[in-house]
Amino acid sequence: MTDLHLAMLKDDRPVLSADEFEARLREKGTSYHIYHPFHVRMAEGKLTEKQLRGWVANRFYYQIAIPVKDAAIMANCPDREIRREWIQRILDHDGYEIGGIKDPGGIEAWIRLGEAVGLTRDDVTSLRYLAPAARFAVDAYINFARQQPWQEAIASSLTELFAPHIHQQRIDTWPEKYPWVKLEGLQYFKNRLTQARRDVQHGLRFTLDYFSQSRALQERALEILQFKLDVLWALADAIMLSQCEMEMKGEKQ
Repeated sequence: MTDLHLAMLKDDRPVLSADEFEARLREKGTSYHIYHPFHVRMAEGKLTEKQLRGWVANRFYYQIAIPVKDAAIMANCPDREIRREWIQRILDHDGYEIGGIKDPGGIEAWIRLGEAVGLTRDDVTSLRYLAPAARFAVDAYINFARQQPWQEAIASSLTELFAPHIHQQRIDTWPEKYPWVKLEGLQYFKNRLTQARRDVQHGLRFTLDYFSQSRALQERALEILQFKLDVLWALADAIMLSQCEMEMKGEKQ
């Protein structure tokens, strides 16, 4: 435990019960990027082919950052049991071939999504369409995982609480809204339905246990989850600004 976390143990306020703490974490879902204007337009079928391709190309940088983030967590974590469970996340994205069993992984699935929307493999992997602000948002998350306590980096993964809904939404709506997208490209979202639910069980269990040692730590976990939600929102902002014509109308009311 870090000195900062040790200091937080001295908080005299009563801790939230496990149910209350989990409910507070889940309430953060109102800030999930499914409600971002760009994603709302996506769900409504209002993106052009070029805009959807731009989203896929930009989000690839986030996809390749996920195993880097998870490797940072493992490098900072001295707990063998946690590392043994956490390594599955890296395998899910990077892929593996072990004992005759082969899985190309989520990064490869995202490249195939790019091909399904009309991009070439090189269009996706070269990062030529990556918006600078999108890179900045993703790098902020990687740096958080590298530099902050590993317990906090685990808590930041809890945006997965809200991910299955957005994956299911795309599986359900894209065949009708974007019939030009090849159906095999949706495999990434199908894979994440089960992977994200499995991952969040581990991350949530750890967060509820470790951060419930004091009210201050619980509040810190909520702040961390909000940070990760802000990263995803900022990423969506960056993609929207790179893909849409925006009009400035003066100060916000």
